[in-house]
Amino acid sequence: MSAFEFVFSLFGLLLGFSLVQVLGGLARVIEAALGARHAGAKAGAGDFRAGWLTPLFGIFVMLDILSFWISAWLLRDQLQVTGATMIGGLLFASAYYLAAHLVIPDDPGGQGDLDAHYFRVRRVVLGPLIALALIQIGYFMAALPGMAAYLTSPRVGISVLLLFGLMIAAMLVRSRLANALLLVALSLRYLIEVLL
Repeated sequence: MSAFEFVFSLFGLLLGFSLVQVLGGLARVIEAALGARHAGAKAGAGDFRAGWLTPLFGIFVMLDILSFWISAWLLRDQLQVTGATMIGGLLFASAYYLAAHLVIPDDPGGQGDLDAHYFRVRRVVLGPLIALALIQIGYFMAALPGMAAYLTSPRVGISVLLLFGLMIAAMLVRSRLANALLLVALSLRYLIEVLL
């Protein structure tokens, strides 16, 4: 078993749980929306509003986790099993799990308006994701030969700046429409990066 396989057997599991957390939350949102629609048809009005922001946020967080998972593969030959590696991996995987847990509430139907939930948690989720990305970029530039030139190339540099700009804007902008567009742009950016 390689060092990468040993280390990532734990952290891959935690990252997988993070994805399950978001997917389970999205399933609960769909279930709550269908229940509210059924109750609204019977009573004349439903009091649950799923909106677009929280589901879009969940998709973005899943893509961010996927991006980290792909990036970890770049370290497979440089990774050594040390206390620092294990603690660093634990901190990263734990931060992703906490972010995934906060994106969608345990009882979406009890929230009333999930867009309001998004506005409550967006900074708490996006702030750590920005910090993780900065740490990851710093580590890659220091640990991987040739990575500094790759990360500072015009295409990658613009993509990284776009990521941070969009995430910071999503933390600050108050408009629902603007936030929806920012979340779509963030997700599309990751999809383009993964597919190209």
